[in-house]
Amino acid sequence: MEGVNLLSSSSTAAITWPSVGGGFASGAIDLGGGLHVFQTASFDQIWSTQQGGPDDLGASFFEPTQLPPDFHMLGTHSQPNTNPNPNLHGWILAGKDASTADAPAALKPPVDYTLIWTSSDAEIDQQEGGIAYFWLPVPPDGYRSVGHVITTASPAKPPLDKIRCVRSDLTDQCQADAWLWGPTDAGDPDLTGFNVFNLRPGNGSDAAGVPVGTFVAQSSGLPGYPTVVACLKNQNSVNGSASSMPNLTQVEELFKTYAPWISLHPDEEFLPSTVDWFFANGSLLYEKGKEYNPTPIDPTGSNLPQGGSNDGVYWLDLPVESSDKDRMKRGQLAGVKVYLHAKPTLGATFTDIAVWVFYPFNGPGRAKVEFIKNVKLGRLGEHVGDWEHVTLRISNFNGLLQSVYFSQHSAGSWVGSADLEYRGGSRPVAYSSLHGHAMYPRPGLVLLGGGGGSIGIRDDTAEGGAVVDTAAGFVVVAAEYLGKGAVVEPMWLNYMREWGPKIDYDVDEELADVRKLLIGRMRDEFDKMVSGLPKEVLGEEGPTGPKVKASWAGDEV
Repeated sequence: MEGVNLLSSSSTAAITWPSVGGGFASGAIDLGGGLHVFQTASFDQIWSTQQGGPDDLGASFFEPTQLPPDFHMLGTHSQPNTNPNPNLHGWILAGKDASTADAPAALKPPVDYTLIWTSSDAEIDQQEGGIAYFWLPVPPDGYRSVGHVITTASPAKPPLDKIRCVRSDLTDQCQADAWLWGPTDAGDPDLTGFNVFNLRPGNGSDAAGVPVGTFVAQSSGLPGYPTVVACLKNQNSVNGSASSMPNLTQVEELFKTYAPWISLHPDEEFLPSTVDWFFANGSLLYEKGKEYNPTPIDPTGSNLPQGGSNDGVYWLDLPVESSDKDRMKRGQLAGVKVYLHAKPTLGATFTDIAVWVFYPFNGPGRAKVEFIKNVKLGRLGEHVGDWEHVTLRISNFNGLLQSVYFSQHSAGSWVGSADLEYRGGSRPVAYSSLHGHAMYPRPGLVLLGGGGGSIGIRDDTAEGGAVVDTAAGFVVVAAEYLGKGAVVEPMWLNYMREWGPKIDYDVDEELADVRKLLIGRMRDEFDKMVSGLPKEVLGEEGPTGPKVKASWAGDEV
């Protein structure tokens, strides 16, 4: 198969957004040390099989085509096949040697190849290309391989000029990540046999490591272990001079292009609001030892304690009066805004825009216990102050949306741009779960903490409710890479304590009515599920704000 563009199925592929200068979205990125890289999604398919891998659907392997002048292949790319309709997506980097005459070359051809594996004896259905041979380039001294070469039909080694190796100081350690393929059909990799894994920088996405879009093919080993194939390193990012990042105007233009629609559940009672509305309508600041005399919060948050840590000395709460408290819980959809945090990731070759949404109140949880579909759990799950987010990951090579992270309680998941639901051309949809406000890429039911799909805490999302148009109201609250003063951070962003009180209650008492409905094995299964719930679900405790989350400075969990 020739001429495949793996971004062609994405709704963002054809976007041309207004550029306002700088090195962002200029096509290539200077990583320093004489190495320039170019991101491409144009491929020729080399080999494929319809067997093996995570779902026993096989995988396809590609090499890049249509490279700009003087750019060279650094490796090949792989994707697991999907069913029923393969939704191909992906990219790979090509490299250019831009080193000066008095400096060592950034790129060199290998001196030999080592055969890692051949499909000649594999009992699998081989489609494109026939028998495959997986080769590891042998780099010259002082250089490293960042990808593999695949040949078909002939066992002869590839030409040495087929690929380039990279000078060692321009590389970083890689780790094997997601399992892409192996000839086993067991659904899990045979760790004593041949496998293909995706790669990620070994030092985390917030460091200078740059993934190449290649894979590692190895005859044994576990995900997470260092690999013989390296990642690249953005030396300009290390030096704090990466010109590939968008400026503030570009961040705002990018967000307008990809601003997500947040679809609330039709039965949602606890709506989002602005932080200003939450403060201006009676929320209170409490201090340990002075609970009898809470302080009204200034609408700008100017009287909140700044910095420090979540030491339990301060917390926020709703108004004391019941009617005011109930009104605050319902939120205020009119005029709602989202709060943006832009930051470099993967060696400043991508920009993450975290989109934070504030809900004054997180509602009570509900469970499914076999044929009893909707079991109320008393106050379990309730807390004041609920921060949720999605994160847009955007390529700094071309400004295209690559993936979106959907936060789901203490975890979440990345979804590639080709697998998102879009409205209005380029804007993805995030479905907010009923009461808990976890974000999902599709509507439906997800059960948490149970097993077998018959028992668990319900995360319900559905169409037909109110929709938050995040493009209509947003403010950039942080972009540290732009330098001090480029973005004025609101005072509340540096409030590091809890946004709600901690209230312990008797879990057995809360669930007494539920347990009366259950007998025998159902009750045992329910008790087992409850015992496995995180402590923040079993007691009413407000969350900390965005800046306290691990993802603020690091990658999404």
